[in-house]
Amino acid sequence: MADTSVRQVFSKITGSEGSSDKLQASEGRNGLRHIASLSMTKIADGLIDPKLVLAWLLTSLGAPAVYAGALVPIREAGALLPQMLLAKVVQSMTRRKWAWVLGSAGQGISAGAIVWVALNLEGVTAGLAICLALGVLALCRAACSVSYKDILGKTVGKSRRGAVTGLAGSVSSVGVLIFAALLLSGLAQSRAAVVAAIALAACLWGAAALLFSTLEEEPSSKEDAKATDFSVLAMNPVLWRFIITRGLLVSTALAPPYLVVLAGQAGQDRLAHLGALVLASALASFLSSYVWGRLSDRSSRRVLMLTGVVGAVAMITAVALWAIGLAREVWAMPTVLFVLMIAYHGVRQGRSTYLVDMAPPDQRAAYAAVSNTVIGGLLLIAGVLGGGAALIGPQATLILFAAMAVAAAVVGYGLPEVEKKG
Repeated sequence: MADTSVRQVFSKITGSEGSSDKLQASEGRNGLRHIASLSMTKIADGLIDPKLVLAWLLTSLGAPAVYAGALVPIREAGALLPQMLLAKVVQSMTRRKWAWVLGSAGQGISAGAIVWVALNLEGVTAGLAICLALGVLALCRAACSVSYKDILGKTVGKSRRGAVTGLAGSVSSVGVLIFAALLLSGLAQSRAAVVAAIALAACLWGAAALLFSTLEEEPSSKEDAKATDFSVLAMNPVLWRFIITRGLLVSTALAPPYLVVLAGQAGQDRLAHLGALVLASALASFLSSYVWGRLSDRSSRRVLMLTGVVGAVAMITAVALWAIGLAREVWAMPTVLFVLMIAYHGVRQGRSTYLVDMAPPDQRAAYAAVSNTVIGGLLLIAGVLGGGAALIGPQATLILFAAMAVAAAVVGYGLPEVEKKG
């Protein structure tokens, strides 16, 4: 009876009541474990956000600004570039869930190390130690990323995967919303409160690892594992087109800091808008992630196209508001940030669902690794060249990013539909 109830709950979440796709006995249990585990890790991500939380912590510890500037490149590139090597390890495992479990546990340990540093070190030493701990966290995050799509494909059926990841995004955003509200209210703007939030993140990663270890995963055959290298790109125009589309949509992730700069030029308080960025992102995730997930189950290709258009509209609107002198209004930049974050969360849902549904079952890890490695390289280049944006200004940079987003929609139009039931 309990098992039947679990399957009914999962069917309602994914909208699969009456579907011709029959849920396997373990799929309902696995689906709810996915949702709970992902929710915890996504909350942890928000609590340790390098753009705000760790940067604030380093400043309060007296670390030089160079360390705060290195946080985002370390986190993003460090989580993507190692995936090619890690995919080979993952594909050699008969049960890939253990790669995710170890990765989540490792992130928790790394977050715990950051807490220890915050309580015991200051200045340059603290900055270096936190950057090193974040590097280890990024590597563990890479292990989770490269293994997850394969695990999701094995344990949850097609046309239900987007709902799983989308609901996890919406559920987790509630926790991040609460944290953002505390930051903006001033109740959590002390070092002790921030350190406590990072400690909570460490606990959530540990709890997620324990729960995910109970996932019911059928063993994979080592003989069926394919080579994990760039050879998967050979004679694979669909994967090429997907990577190009995803690469152009990176603009939705890179644009938010330039909106903050634009607001600063209009006379708005920078710190207040950084807090608003966290709030806008969490609110956008709460309202849109589950919807994007369900839409991705119908057509992740259309989601990628739509998010490119929405992201471009948000960026052009920001420039237009600045041009007519409305960027200084209290509602202006937060509203634009909210719309842009809706597009960004749609990109995350669409690209994840499309890759899982497109890749052959025995090559999901390889497809994910190759795609993420290329995108990691693009992000690293973007980080290195980021200083050049100061020469052309945030307005021109946002127009360039908007053009990239529109180009993503055009390129994505040529992708085939991969969501097919049966």
